[in-house]
Amino acid sequence: MILPRLQDAADNAEVKVSARNVNVFYGQTHAIKDVSLDIADKSVTAFIGPSGCGKSTFLRCINRMNDTIEGCRVTGTLLLDGEDIYAPAVDPVQLRARVGMVFQKPNPFPKSIYDNVAYGPRIHGLAAGKAELDAIVEEALRKAALWNEVKDRLDAPGTGLSGGQQQRLCIARAIATQPEVLLMDEPCSALDPIATAQIEELIEELREGFSVVIVTHSMQQAARVSQKTAFFHMGTMVEYDDTTRIFTNPSDQRTQDYITGRFG
Repeated sequence: MILPRLQDAADNAEVKVSARNVNVFYGQTHAIKDVSLDIADKSVTAFIGPSGCGKSTFLRCINRMNDTIEGCRVTGTLLLDGEDIYAPAVDPVQLRARVGMVFQKPNPFPKSIYDNVAYGPRIHGLAAGKAELDAIVEEALRKAALWNEVKDRLDAPGTGLSGGQQQRLCIARAIATQPEVLLMDEPCSALDPIATAQIEELIEELREGFSVVIVTHSMQQAARVSQKTAFFHMGTMVEYDDTTRIFTNPSDQRTQDYITGRFG
């Protein structure tokens, strides 16, 4: 079943992810309330809002990471290319190869730089042999703007890189499985301004090939990197529009109050 798009949600761009009346419950706690939105392909969508508003919870719905939380229940419809990602026949592991994720704190595996990036392609059988795997690793590291910094030490531990390099390594690991959507949960919150600028520049480049969805506490970052912004408050998506309009002429007073610092 393909549901109708939200009017003006993606400005005629191809819709990659479509949510309708998504609710999330943690036991008796109603964490996400009737969220509906369309996320365009080859674009950056930002989720903003105060801590505990539900933006990360909703982000994790898109690759079913909430499945790993005991007592979590998701209702409503979430489509990826028109296919219900919560359908019984969908394998969450295969889904996460299509919908990659980068977390708030860099979390490289205790393996070499090479093996960090090669991990996903190996378990998903994406490479026929060593030469093909080498090519996948190099391409992912190049896309993550890390290749030139690590090409001579691929056998070194990924945990030995700087914080910004570790986050770019995690991005390389996420895109090595050739996903269609890249979720980023506050990817710069643990980084210094220089590393943050590098990641933001990388996000701009990645949107040429991916649909990127980023959760951020930094409204300046959302304004810099995204084309669309959704404002969440108390489990509700208050407003979803062009980023420029959200920050210059929001339609809801709560959005105005948040972006001007009256609460949050």
